Amino acid sequence: MRIGLILPSMGDGAGPDSLDAAAGIARELGWSSLWTTDHLLVPPGEEAREYGWMLECLTTLAWVAGRHPDLRIGTSVIIPAMRDAPQLAKEIATIDVLSGGRLTVGVGVGDRSDLPEWANLGRAERMDVRGAYLDESIALWRHLWGGRTEPFVGRFHELRDYTFQPLPIQGERLPIWSGGRSDRAVIRAASLADGYHASQTGPADLRARLPLLIETARSAGRPRPVISIRSRVRFDQPAGSVYSLCGSARSMAADLQAFDELGVSELVVVLAATTPDDLRAAARRFEREVVVPYRTAKRELADATREQYAM
Repeated sequence: MRIGLILPSMGDGAGPDSLDAAAGIARELGWSSLWTTDHLLVPPGEEAREYGWMLECLTTLAWVAGRHPDLRIGTSVIIPAMRDAPQLAKEIATIDVLSGGRLTVGVGVGDRSDLPEWANLGRAERMDVRGAYLDESIALWRHLWGGRTEPFVGRFHELRDYTFQPLPIQGERLPIWSGGRSDRAVIRAASLADGYHASQTGPADLRARLPLLIETARSAGRPRPVISIRSRVRFDQPAGSVYSLCGSARSMAADLQAFDELGVSELVVVLAATTPDDLRAAARRFEREVVVPYRTAKRELADATREQYAM
């Protein structure tokens, strides 16, 4: 299971130094990817404490990709219905070209509690159709990224007489990972996207969703989607109402093992640190106290299994 890191692109003072520190520590520890979170115009109050100072996610990825060419990059997640699907198609393709084909696009529908932000963006009328807009966005992106020139006619978009170049280096199979916790979100990930990117999801939650994910993909004649988990890391804190990697290092390592056994290919972590020094310290602690024990236990189990079959 690979480890990815949510970039410190949010929180007071987030900027070039913290982004470079995040990329540097990810490389030092052998982690595989860097991810951005997306908010644009949150209202004052509780949400603004976390997302009020926020670097724009795609611009940030382009900057990071140019400075750190050995790590994959991704969005966790962007909400097409808050933006504009054809423009996003161009922006995503451009980043993929400029990064040498290293981009994964995590997408989602957003939450009804975010309605004030939608209104600020002039998109309040899309709230009730945001799932349908996301479905069409994925189809439109595949259409454009595949180099097709015939018209695209959908519920929200009608494209005629257009040229779309350059195409993403990864082509129309540029990875799209869809998030969400509802049955509809799981079905979308299995039937339209390439991966399921779940947040606020523990091993028990994921285990309960797997049958629907696997059966939907099978029925559609598609391969089982890549599964990834995004989780906050809260050392020495009790479990709350929303899942996070929390408590002791031993319990966190056990959760990593459980995710691995459920087929999770990448764990993307959110560290409670924004300054360069705090971020590096938090990442090294997570690697030393959680990731290394998990990988050691996995290696020992594999060795024991090989010995058993060799007897």
